[in-house]
This record gives sequence, structure tokens and C-alpha cells, in this order.
Amino acid sequence: MGSVPGLLRRWADTVLAPSPTSMRRLALAGVVASAAIVVTGAGVRLSESGLGCPDWPRCTATSIVAGGATGDPLIHRWIEFGNRLVTVAIFVIAVAVFVAAWRYRPDGAGRRKDLVWLASAQPAGILAQAALGGIVVLTKLDPVWVSVHFLLSMALVAAAVALRVRCTEGRGPARLLVPREVWLFACGAVAVLGLMIAAGTVVTGTGPLAGAGDVPRFHLPLTGVTQLHADIGWLLAGLVIALVVVLRLVRAPRQAARLSWLLLALIGAQGAIGYAQYFSGLPAGLVWAHVTDAVLIWITALRLLFALRDRGTVADKDQTRGDAAGVAGAAPAAPAPSPAGGPLPADVPQR
Repeated sequence: MGSVPGLLRRWADTVLAPSPTSMRRLALAGVVASAAIVVTGAGVRLSESGLGCPDWPRCTATSIVAGGATGDPLIHRWIEFGNRLVTVAIFVIAVAVFVAAWRYRPDGAGRRKDLVWLASAQPAGILAQAALGGIVVLTKLDPVWVSVHFLLSMALVAAAVALRVRCTEGRGPARLLVPREVWLFACGAVAVLGLMIAAGTVVTGTGPLAGAGDVPRFHLPLTGVTQLHADIGWLLAGLVIALVVVLRLVRAPRQAARLSWLLLALIGAQGAIGYAQYFSGLPAGLVWAHVTDAVLIWITALRLLFALRDRGTVADKDQTRGDAAGVAGAAPAAPAPSPAGGPLPADVPQR
């Protein structure tokens, strides 16, 4: 086991002098952190803790932490305040990802500007989320601002997924691995998915789990918006079934085919959870599972889009050095044997 200074040095090198492997790991941490924002935020809303901290940036008018009397149960204050602390931790991860992307020099060819821009979206987006969160609290959970807050979180997840994928790719132009029509069809399916997610925020903002007991809601018929949300879900399921079949017919890459099956399975689970929560009176636990599955569907769909094209790969410097050393240290190859009765190679001494 190494010393503490040595361990800290290795961690610092991971961020300040990242290898392709460590950059991929940091980008993956960014994906997990961005998804965690959505999941913990859903927990706050579904536990009716959205106004547990009725002030911003303080928790209450007299305390920056979850203290004092607000009229809300103490558990609600700690849930909301805990979510704010989680956001701070996630912001630290986002800054580390950005610094690593800025310092990243794959193949000694200079900074990857595409990675820097994608990485910058994470800390910048979290700061924007914090500001939006303040607006949400100060407007007493206005459903429009709550919906914008959620959709921005999903946009941050998309940027994090794009960064994770681009870390594994080279600098070359994108080359489609399937016919263009198939790729456009997949893009259309992802657009429908985005529409379904947006409709889901309207359903939540209309229903009984809008974040607290007495908060503004969309003045829409709950049955009607729920039916619209379900109809979009059925459309999406049909599109993904067709996509699974088409990817098999055009012999798409194995990774894309597997992701399409995973996407279909997650959408099937989402439909089952959705109908179960509706007919059981919208229990908070099932709604939270519904939101969590939506995040997984979003990540899988984006990964599928990226799997339908290629930009080459990035060689790990450590692996490259190892391969070069292996080639340099290898013994010269023996001359190939000559066919029976044929002349000997020129480098074989003649008798």
C-alpha cells in the first residue's frame, strides 16, 4: 500500500496529466454525476421536500444549513439541504473533468478542443442549475421553472455522454457505419424520446407530486396529459422495435445492435412502471423508479446514436510504449522455409 502523499500525487496526475484511460474514467464519473443530479432532484420533489429550504442561497432566512423553523418537517429541510450538498460534490467532479480535458494531450498532438467544450458544459451547466434552483425555490416551485430545471439536467447528461464517447475516439471526421437513412431514423427516435421526457415533466407538474403540498400546478386535465404522455411512449416503442429490426437487416455493428435491444428492454420496463404507478395512485417510489429509468433510457439512446458512426480510436500512451518495446525487443523472424525442391532464400548460406 502506497503512502498518502504518493496516493494524492497519483490522483493529481489523473487530473493534471491524464492518460487516455484516466480521461475516459473521469468522463464516466461525469456521466454518473450528471445522472445523479436528476435522480436526487427527483427524490426531493417526490418526497414533497421541494420547499424544505424555502430560501436561496440560504436554506432559511436565518440559516445557511437546515436549521430553524420553517413550518415544514425537519426531514424535508434535510432532504433539500442534502441535495444542495450533493450538488456541491458533483460540481467538484465537474471541475475535475474540465481541468483534465484542458490538460489532456492524446498522442502528443495538442489539446482536444472538442473535449474541452464538452467538458466545460458540466461545471457551467451546474452553475446554471444552481441559479435555476434558486428561481424554482423563490417562485414556490412554479411548474414551468421546475420543468426547465429538469430538462437542463437531461441536457447536461447528454453533454456528459458525448464527452465520454468522444474520449474514446480519434480526431477524424465521423464515418457512418449504417446507411444514412437508418441513422436519420435513429435520430428521429431520439427526438421522440426527448418529446416524451418533456411531456413527462408536464404530467408531474399537473399531478399530486409537484414538489410540495400547496404549490402551483399546470391547469391541465391530469388524465389528458397522462394519455398524451403514454401515446408518445407507444410511438417511441414502435420506432425502437423497427430500429432493432432494421439494424439487424443492415448488419449494424454488434455494439449498436446490443444497445438497441437494451433500449427496447428499458422502454418496456418504463411502460410497465408507468401503467403500474398510474393505476396504483402514483406512489412516490414508483414515480422515482420511472424517472430513474427515463435517465437510463436517455443515456442508452444517446450511446446508440454514437455507436452508429465511427471516428477511429485513441491509442493509450502506456499501451503504445509497451507495444513498441515489445517490437524492439523481439528476436528477428526466422526465414520462411523454402518449398520442397525450390531455391533457398538469398539470406541463407549456400553449401
